[in-house]
Amino acid sequence: MLPEIKIGYGVFETAQEACDAAAAAQKRYVKEYTLEDRDRMIDSVRKNCMTEMETLAKMEFEETGYGRVEHKIAKNTGTVVLAQGTEALPKNMYASNKGLTVEYYAPFGVVGAVTPVTNPAVTIFGNGFANLVAGNSVVFNAHPNGKITSAYACQLVNRSILEAGGPENMFTMPMIPDLKTLDVIMAHPAVRLLVGTGGPAMVKTLMASGKKVIAAGAGNPPSIVDETADLAAAAAGLLGSASFDNNLLCIAEKEVFIVNSVFDAFCQEFAKAGALMVNKEQGAILSKNCVVQAPSGEYVANKKYVGKYANVILKDCGIPCDGDPLVVFYEAQNDDPLVQTEQMMPVIPFVRCKDFDEAMERAYAAEHGNLHSASIWSKNCDRVTAFGTIINTTIFVQNGGTMSAFGVGGSGTNSPTIATPTGEGVTGPQSFVRRRRFCMAGGINYLL
Repeated sequence: MLPEIKIGYGVFETAQEACDAAAAAQKRYVKEYTLEDRDRMIDSVRKNCMTEMETLAKMEFEETGYGRVEHKIAKNTGTVVLAQGTEALPKNMYASNKGLTVEYYAPFGVVGAVTPVTNPAVTIFGNGFANLVAGNSVVFNAHPNGKITSAYACQLVNRSILEAGGPENMFTMPMIPDLKTLDVIMAHPAVRLLVGTGGPAMVKTLMASGKKVIAAGAGNPPSIVDETADLAAAAAGLLGSASFDNNLLCIAEKEVFIVNSVFDAFCQEFAKAGALMVNKEQGAILSKNCVVQAPSGEYVANKKYVGKYANVILKDCGIPCDGDPLVVFYEAQNDDPLVQTEQMMPVIPFVRCKDFDEAMERAYAAEHGNLHSASIWSKNCDRVTAFGTIINTTIFVQNGGTMSAFGVGGSGTNSPTIATPTGEGVTGPQSFVRRRRFCMAGGINYLL
């Protein structure tokens, strides 16, 4: 049973009240608290959030119907554990006999944030941690279908900050978020920076505000497997990445291009790892049901199946299935709509390619210039370099799932916001600050 949203601890009846409260909190935050205080508050948030991981995961699953509870626990935990502290704030100094200049990073003030239905809690935590470090307060406009989880997470963080002696209402949100509350947040004079996750329409809406925007846009991450790859390792890595939370993550691989000489062997390894292969005819049924044509003529993911279990999708499509396969896959033609569309579900098309050059060409085309994420399984450094150069994505991983770039099987920091259209990349505290300079002019003679 989902809890009712109650006013208090950052949740307000109106967006105007939420913005006003966040503005007042931010002024206190930068005036009365040190960087050491910020770290203490962040530690309090980490501690209290860790005790609520299972509750939040179950709540999110019940409210949205997306993904897997056990994966949501891991996803939220990773964001909380791997979030950066005040050590991430950069500092630059320039010294000569002409004087000393210190370049430091100051907060914007109040940040307006749009949270997606696919990742409500983790977006609150991820953007929240970064802005606590940066010195900003945040007004969240939660997705209407994730507002209960968002409110719970927002109030949890505010309680944690208060417990550590910090100001109230560092995170706020309107109780009933919609497009009208977003308009209020975007227009509020205290809101000087906007951050959001979504498709082109969301990015366009935020850009129309005339304010600085950090936008995480759409992607369709491809992966290449060539004949030099360790096929067993590639199968295990791809399965773990593509199946995580039923492929809800924007960075997760959505289609795989495999060199012909190892295509059949890789399919066998992928099935051994825990995926279910269906035949081409069944694959065509999946493709027809999992993506649909929009009025514009473009193919889009069928929302009915986004984030659903593979066996649920198979059953709806009339395809026999035993148990709970993590991913279903099939051999697809390169022009299959499922290859060319960001679907966010555990249905992964495999495309047979005559050689590496064809795989690279097709992977580049399928990414559609989103500059989001891609991976390659190869021991050939020249090929890895060639693909990395042409694909030019924000996230690029060799011999690992794309999540490796976030500290899961590789090295990196964790963030739910991958700013591709606006270029900030994997966001952190340094993404939400203004660069300022203080110059002590006059040189040595003046100082003496």
